[in-house]
Amino acid sequence: MTQETPGLDLGAYRRWYDAERPGEIEGELSASLIAGGRSNLTYAVTDGQREWIVRRPPLGHVQATAHDMGREYTAMSALADTAVPVPRMFAHCTDPDVIGAEFYVMSRVDGAAYRSKDELAALGPERTSAIAQHMVEVLAALHAVDPAAVGLGEFGRPEGFLERQVRRWGRQLEGSKTQERPRAEELHRLLTERLPEDDPSVRGIVHGDYRLDNCLVGSDDRVHAVVDWEMATLGDTRTDLALLLVYDRLSEIAGGDVVSDVARAPGYPSADEQLARYAEASGRDLGDMGWHLGLAYFKLAVILEGIHYRFLQGQTVGEGFDRIGQGFDTIIDAGHDALRKG
Repeated sequence: MTQETPGLDLGAYRRWYDAERPGEIEGELSASLIAGGRSNLTYAVTDGQREWIVRRPPLGHVQATAHDMGREYTAMSALADTAVPVPRMFAHCTDPDVIGAEFYVMSRVDGAAYRSKDELAALGPERTSAIAQHMVEVLAALHAVDPAAVGLGEFGRPEGFLERQVRRWGRQLEGSKTQERPRAEELHRLLTERLPEDDPSVRGIVHGDYRLDNCLVGSDDRVHAVVDWEMATLGDTRTDLALLLVYDRLSEIAGGDVVSDVARAPGYPSADEQLARYAEASGRDLGDMGWHLGLAYFKLAVILEGIHYRFLQGQTVGEGFDRIGQGFDTIIDAGHDALRKG
């Protein structure tokens, strides 16, 4: 039984899983780290007959409110019988002594997590358009779910959500700064001063990190599973839509492939087209999105700063971390522009 995968002791994992689901594992276990993860660590585990996916927090420095395995497990378990496609949940371990951190186990879903324009370009503009449109439709379907009806009525506190978001991401920045960030602190101040009033009509389940490479897309160009629910909660659903649009602009404003450049693929819909598709699918009046876009830029910059912090501390596993800190200032500048135009 190999023990070469960082962060996952297969011997300890098997003893725990055998107690949770006796007889399910039949052969010797092996595991591999699935490439591309820049936050939680995701492993493919197999006994040669069947396969499981194991998710755990990153190694080393972890913010207290981030990387919540229980939150991911609860969200996907609750959404199993809704129109939102999610993997099947098998088991959740809250004891950090088993492998060194809390973790959960889910089914493997066949599908591609598209991260680059080249991957989509190979499919052609028509398929790219279909994939992106379905991604937006799935987001609208998520926001249409009644939290109480699926057991998520206590999953978050939608009242005061935006104020808490601004406060939380300000704290996150303070906890993971790699250098002084005065422009970011100024954006945080402006977001605080211009906080919108709560709007009950747009409350719902918020994914918190919705983008194409957090969707597993099948050969039919449909989203087969939405993954990476560590920041899911109840709140203003416009924050999901704003973050999706900001992710799509990231490669343009920050350069390179720091997260994804899928929006540059031929056939990928523009921001206006995505907003129109979401409005049609959801039936919601989105109103002015400027403030929400400003918050999304701030949040994304802070997330990247936190990942960069762990890289500099030698506490990450995976590829591409040497570039993750690029573009912080230009992302913050784009947040100022969005807030000013809004």
